[in-house]
Amino acid sequence: MDSRITHTQVRVRGFHLDGYGHVNHARYLEFLEEGRWAFADQHPAFAAGMAEGVALVAVNLNIDYRRAAVINDDLDIETCLSHIGGRSARVAHRIVHRDSGELVVSALLTFVLLDQRSGEVVPLEGVWRERLEPLLVAEAEAR
Repeated sequence: MDSRITHTQVRVRGFHLDGYGHVNHARYLEFLEEGRWAFADQHPAFAAGMAEGVALVAVNLNIDYRRAAVINDDLDIETCLSHIGGRSARVAHRIVHRDSGELVVSALLTFVLLDQRSGEVVPLEGVWRERLEPLLVAEAEAR
């Protein structure tokens, strides 16, 4: 298993569902966020930077809903860093139904790193590029 890709497991519960009996679209955003927190936990260099007062701030999200998830489905949230630019980067997500292997959701989230003291965007150069580049998975591999 590729250590650059974080796997987070979620079981669909009743409070995740909408009136149609499947996971509400907004709940997937919470599942994706859980995946990003797990990614930070799994990669100490990234987490260390966050502990220095830097926040990961979402600036764009593109999400494709592919299959409905229902109560008691076990889902695997795959999260990886898929692109690093000069001031922003992208995280690729896939939510997969654990039993069938079917793709439930795919998403690309663009983020910036924000210095919480100054309110300024942190350029992805120097120490930040050194922290992030070893975690990079090409977007073609991430999908």
